[in-house]
Amino acid sequence: MLNQLFYKYKSVISYLFWGVVTTIVNIGVFAILSDYLHLFYQVSNVIAWFVSVLVAYVSNKLWVFNSHTETTGQLVTEAVRFFLMRTATLAIDIIILYIGITLLNGNDIIVKIIDNVVVVISNYAFSKMVVFKNKQKWD
Repeated sequence: MLNQLFYKYKSVISYLFWGVVTTIVNIGVFAILSDYLHLFYQVSNVIAWFVSVLVAYVSNKLWVFNSHTETTGQLVTEAVRFFLMRTATLAIDIIILYIGITLLNGNDIIVKIIDNVVVVISNYAFSKMVVFKNKQKWD
């Protein structure tokens, strides 16, 4: 029974695991750039976004959605879709950080952690419905 549940929700469990890894990368890069190198928090955020999206694409492609592309064109199309969908959540990311840090004077790391919860959920939905939709139907 436990094995059946794991198999049924394997992509969700895998996504959550890799989402944690990607979130750690995102927050870690953000913290280093913002708190230690003293870059403006929005610049730190965009750089952290780019690095974490690279990690997310590879892990999502290989281990979450088991996406197989046969040609370079298919790979490029899939990667572009992935980055475009993540750009949508980057906008959400930027807005949440602006409200939390600039308007509410919140701690940048705490706001970034809260922000990542919203972004991870949104990214899963976008990846499942748009980027890798032809590879696997909804569970």
